[in-house]
Amino acid sequence: MEIAIIILLAVAVDIAFGELPNPLHPVAWLGKAISWETKWVPRWGKIIELIYGIGIVLVTLGVIVTCVYFLLIYLKQFSPVAYIFGAAFLLKFTFSLSGLKKAAVKVRDFMAGDNQDGARRQLRALVSRDTTSLDKEHLVSAVVESVAENSCDSFVAPIGYFLIFGVPGAVAYRVINTFDAMVGYHGHWEYLGKFAARLDDVVNFLPARLTALIIILATYLRKRDVAGAWHIMLRDHGRTKSPNAGWTMSAMAGALGVQLEKAGYYKLGDNHYSLALETIDSSLQLMVMVALLWSLVSVLTGVMLFVIA
Repeated sequence: MEIAIIILLAVAVDIAFGELPNPLHPVAWLGKAISWETKWVPRWGKIIELIYGIGIVLVTLGVIVTCVYFLLIYLKQFSPVAYIFGAAFLLKFTFSLSGLKKAAVKVRDFMAGDNQDGARRQLRALVSRDTTSLDKEHLVSAVVESVAENSCDSFVAPIGYFLIFGVPGAVAYRVINTFDAMVGYHGHWEYLGKFAARLDDVVNFLPARLTALIIILATYLRKRDVAGAWHIMLRDHGRTKSPNAGWTMSAMAGALGVQLEKAGYYKLGDNHYSLALETIDSSLQLMVMVALLWSLVSVLTGVMLFVIA
């Protein structure tokens, strides 16, 4: 029953309080640590850079997960109640539904106020691409893509790893995902971040596909285009460079009947409807439904494990 209670508490904290300010947020601390580690990259060639990248991921991952593991052991020995609340708060820091929704709504509000420059600046909190020249449709597309992809990264995946490996598993996922977000892309950090990017691909392989299926179920419950979501997911999931992101984004595109585009990289879905502010609202509604469905499944899993034990 601990599993179900911890999940419910963590989700309740996220809904009630949202995100801590960066100076108090553990993920922000992790980001600062990664930034510090990248300052010491040896400039002795690509192989050394790759090895250094592997080293900082494994060392950081090992230190943080070990600390969390022993902290939870201490809390459990001290008090079962302290353990449950401590585990719930640690789990909450591995996902961020309220933060994702808030960031998407801010972009939408800037656009509704005809402040495209403000929307482009705010969008940087959601995507890593250059936002300076995005027009209205590409702004909407970027928000919807982020909502779809982060339905996995910011909820389904961390909760899933919690169910399998406990809080240390969820924390490990968040560390890997944060490394990928910061250095795991092509460009300046290509070799430094190559291991982080590949590791993120591995840990998201199953969660991304599971999230896409949950999006299709959410599409049915929201009375959207289920057949379109299924068809576009199967047709377009391989059009992105990421082996995982295309699954959730194409399912979302099909559900909403829109075409999502990152100019010069991919187009997902068919242009049955134009991209508008209402498209962002609809994607957020599907995201909330995905979260409700996965929360229900996760809590029921926790209850079943308690009954079986």
